[in-house]
Amino acid sequence: MNNLDKIYQQTGLNEVNFSKGYTDYLITLLGQLDHEKIAETIKVLEDARQNGNTIFVAGNGGSASTASHIGNDFGLAVIKKSKKTTNKSYRALALTDNVSVISAIGNDSAYEDIFVDQLKVHYRTGDKLILISASGNSTNLVKAAEWFKAQGGTVMGWLGFDGGKLNEIVQIPLIVKTPKGEYAPVEDIHLVINHIIVTWMQFNILQEENAI
Repeated sequence: MNNLDKIYQQTGLNEVNFSKGYTDYLITLLGQLDHEKIAETIKVLEDARQNGNTIFVAGNGGSASTASHIGNDFGLAVIKKSKKTTNKSYRALALTDNVSVISAIGNDSAYEDIFVDQLKVHYRTGDKLILISASGNSTNLVKAAEWFKAQGGTVMGWLGFDGGKLNEIVQIPLIVKTPKGEYAPVEDIHLVINHIIVTWMQFNILQEENAI
């Protein structure tokens, strides 16, 4: 029985109590975040910005929408807060966003190659990769991580449960530790991690501009 099952059993059909129980659980999980790993992630992303590298992001299902969200936030949400006088912005590309490319690779090759084949086209030395997965076991993400790491690239994993296979591959794992199968809280907190990082990016850009 996972924690959401327990919350539901304890609150029965009372919607208010279930809502409170769910948010209380999220607060507990947020309290367990590894802030040193978040800081390490920020430093890697800032290194990418300073050197004009690309930050690639990928995930499946709900994590695919999170990847798209991140691709938007790291780029547009950061730059719109600035005076747009900064020469170097964060370059982010969500590998989830081109349906034509994804469907072509899935149809002509294999679904497990939808991310790695894109990376083979776009990767340049110094680029970074964020992979988002609750289970950490998606074959297309594992293949992307292995290939990217073999090129000398830095791979970050925003994971859940026990981290899965990706936990053994990525250089910087950020794990929301919940029972296996408990997807919703993991996906919630991955978005919180994104917003922590993108808000830092915004303040960083503004401070840089004010120093000009």
